[in-house]
Amino acid sequence: MVEVIFGCKWSLTVYQLLSEDIKRPGEMVRSIEGLSTKVLNDCLRRNVEFGILNKMTYPEIPPRVEYQVTEFGRKFIRILDEIQKLQEEIDSESSARSQSLPEGSFEN
Repeated sequence: MVEVIFGCKWSLTVYQLLSEDIKRPGEMVRSIEGLSTKVLNDCLRRNVEFGILNKMTYPEIPPRVEYQVTEFGRKFIRILDEIQKLQEEIDSESSARSQSLPEGSFEN
């Protein structure tokens, strides 16, 4: 599942938009340059299939569709947030190590 979600490079962007209360696909496409409606719909569909997002369709004309993060999705996103923090920590430590090396030396 994680591999498929990360296969869609827009999933993390979608989670960010939802956290900013941007719930409608049209708003999402307008908010992100380079994101097409087709790619967004594929990404949203996959996230709904995995239970990360819930699709709500309102009986209006024209139909209104909104997405929200499910309880499972909140747990999943918390894990992703922790992975991001870990990556930032690794990057910070790596940067500090490389700055402390004498010029011309190599880290093993």
